[in-house]
Amino acid sequence: MRNVKRLWGVIGMLAVCILVLTSLLIARSTNQPEPTQPPEPQQRGEQDKERVVATIGSREITIQELQKALERHYGTELLNQMLDREAIRLEGSESGTTIGNAEIERELRRMQQGYESEDQFYASMKNQLGMSKEEIREDVSNKLLLEKLATRNVVISDAIVDEYIKTHPDEFKQETEYNIQQIIVSTKEQANKVLAELAKGEDFAILARDRSLDDATNNSGGDLGWIEGDDPFVAAPVLEAAKQLKVGEVSKPVPMQQGFAIVKLKNRREKANPDRAFIRENVRRELALQEAPPLKDFIVSIRNKWGVKIIDPQFQ
Repeated sequence: MRNVKRLWGVIGMLAVCILVLTSLLIARSTNQPEPTQPPEPQQRGEQDKERVVATIGSREITIQELQKALERHYGTELLNQMLDREAIRLEGSESGTTIGNAEIERELRRMQQGYESEDQFYASMKNQLGMSKEEIREDVSNKLLLEKLATRNVVISDAIVDEYIKTHPDEFKQETEYNIQQIIVSTKEQANKVLAELAKGEDFAILARDRSLDDATNNSGGDLGWIEGDDPFVAAPVLEAAKQLKVGEVSKPVPMQQGFAIVKLKNRREKANPDRAFIRENVRRELALQEAPPLKDFIVSIRNKWGVKIIDPQFQ
């Protein structure tokens, strides 16, 4: 099941803005050099407003200008985000609904599927959303609490979960991975010469190093490593040829966009299935969310329940 990351990207963007505003507010009180005689409160306020944070040519940009721009562009979204989170926290506290570390870790594992490693996932989130590992955990906890509150009265039986898995086999199928070597040459004649040398007992890796035109793999003996059957970064003809081979076999010359390939299948394996319990809980959660009111509507209802009121007209 392809889980839609509801509100998650928006939450990430707004969290970054919150951090920016918070750091600016902190800077106002901590980054000024201490004067010999403390200025009067009114004088300190004026100094804060006039503090220059950047210059361009003869133009000075003050902290007050920056704060006004942030409030104008992001203030309403940030305030509503803060109110949403507080409403979710209050509702969870009243109902005794909590999110444990195990639930957070399980959701993080789900989100990391498709990334090569946990480190790559967090690096990607840092680059795309500017969020640290701790901030991601906090957002995940808030999202899970919202979903648990919204679905607390929805019951999804084991039979319904089983039926969904049975009727959507493509979502849970086991994938095959291939360990492939390749030699790329410019003509079919050269490819046939490579095959002749292999037939005489020449080592595939040595021939790949000496003959292959692929600079990315020739120094490693033409080894592509373990790849999935639909890897977009491997030429389709090479993948298709590998799928037809038995382990240890070498293909005939494979026509490519530029030249020919000789493909060897070093090994194949079935990609390990994820934990079945993990799959079932994801399915149950997704089906429950489909039965529950839309999350946006649920947030509106608990905001009304807890008496959210935006007083400043600028943010209404």
